[in-house]
Amino acid sequence: MIRIVVMVVFTNAYLVMGYAQSSIPYQEDVDVIKRYDNMYPQPEKPIVFVGSSSIRLWKDFNQKFGKFGAINRGIGGAVVNDIIRHADDLIFRYSPRKIILYIGENDLPNAYTTADSVLNRTKKLYNLIRSRLPDVPIVYIAMKPSPSRDKFQEKAIAGNKMIADFLNAQENTTFLDIYRPMLTKGKSRPELFLGDQLHMNEKGYAIWEKKLKKHLRGK
Repeated sequence: MIRIVVMVVFTNAYLVMGYAQSSIPYQEDVDVIKRYDNMYPQPEKPIVFVGSSSIRLWKDFNQKFGKFGAINRGIGGAVVNDIIRHADDLIFRYSPRKIILYIGENDLPNAYTTADSVLNRTKKLYNLIRSRLPDVPIVYIAMKPSPSRDKFQEKAIAGNKMIADFLNAQENTTFLDIYRPMLTKGKSRPELFLGDQLHMNEKGYAIWEKKLKKHLRGK
């Protein structure tokens, strides 16, 4: 099946459009990233932000995090298994000094996916990273409370709790709770989101940035 690929990587504020064919989910998006890397040198041992569209669509990412040697390797729509599948190209090829993960939220709408499922997939990705990068710090950003996915809130809360319990027991690993700051009296905050009530606006990203800043300095 042929689909149009429109990929935006905001690390260096560029837009690439193309046509591609692949049976591997998101291979086209990954190929665009690889072509970009061949055209423009990337920081040595960067901080790699990787995950789904909440990473990819961070419009002022480079302005906010470029000074820390960070690069944006988000893939819009990706579930945990997509990041596992493309880990070589999205993570390991950069020999990162730190990894920032945002994964799991896109897994929630699947009726067959439970909080345990998200935990087990996250464990699989974590163990894969640790098999290759045993000492690199990892920061996992909690699944956010998107208003358009309020009906999955119970699953998100349970998944975040399980993942936090697992990651807090690991070395050089941080669970970053952005879930509670994005709530008001236990409910999601529409003012933090774009019109689709799924992707964040600058107010939503400001909460993430405040939480992330101390994890970007130093090694």
